[in-house]
Amino acid sequence: MSRRLIATAAALVVAVTALAGCSSTAAPESGSSSAGSDLGLVAAGTLTVATEGTYRPFSFHADGGTGELTGFDVEIIKVVADKLHLKVQFQETQWDAIFAGLDAGRFDVIANQVTINDQRKAKYLFSTPYTVSPGVIVVPKDNTSISSFADLKGKTTAQSLTSNWNDLAVKSGAKVEAVDGWAQAVALLRQGRVDATINDKLTYLDYEKTDGPSGLKIAAETDEVGKQAFAFTKKSQKLVDAVDGALADLSADGTLAKISKKYFGEDVTK
Repeated sequence: MSRRLIATAAALVVAVTALAGCSSTAAPESGSSSAGSDLGLVAAGTLTVATEGTYRPFSFHADGGTGELTGFDVEIIKVVADKLHLKVQFQETQWDAIFAGLDAGRFDVIANQVTINDQRKAKYLFSTPYTVSPGVIVVPKDNTSISSFADLKGKTTAQSLTSNWNDLAVKSGAKVEAVDGWAQAVALLRQGRVDATINDKLTYLDYEKTDGPSGLKIAAETDEVGKQAFAFTKKSQKLVDAVDGALADLSADGTLAKISKKYFGEDVTK
């Protein structure tokens, strides 16, 4: 064989070897198989989460407001993200602006005790519920004029205007004093500036446990049990399916129950 043919053959071997190297697929690293690449996330590999940061015990800052962001909802979404091999980026947003931010594409999901109702289901997608709890009317202990939702007619309640509890207050005939959240509602109630506030029972129980005795009491509970879940836009079905899968696994292995008992002393996730 001539030197030219030998050189040509050698060049072909090198070229074939190079092509083989380019077409080979390296095995994915453990725990990073997708990293949310097909979930339509705001930022690849990161779950961007909207939460209030002022709604104890669900989303708040430890150490009297100066510590890290923590809470029941915060811990639940963190373990969900970990299950999906995603980082978490929290964006603290006032409740009354939280859905507008979701609509605008600023974040992927709301983790803030969002109650599922027909009005919201018409516009948003929801995960499997991770909290089940009734709503309650909270009043001063010496209040004897309110013992049912019918008794709220003509009374003044403190509510976040876009909350499910505000809808219930209006439906019950109450006058509503707009507030940013639970802390402000309780402050107005203890100052005697409103007659009552409606909120989740777990919120009241945690407040009584950590800040009581508060001088407040539960006057009535809803007949129906509220179900709270993560909220997403209608474009996020793949993400919802992934989150539901993670929640199912975390329920089966006891993780959700463990977090629940840490905050409430019992499993409130089913």
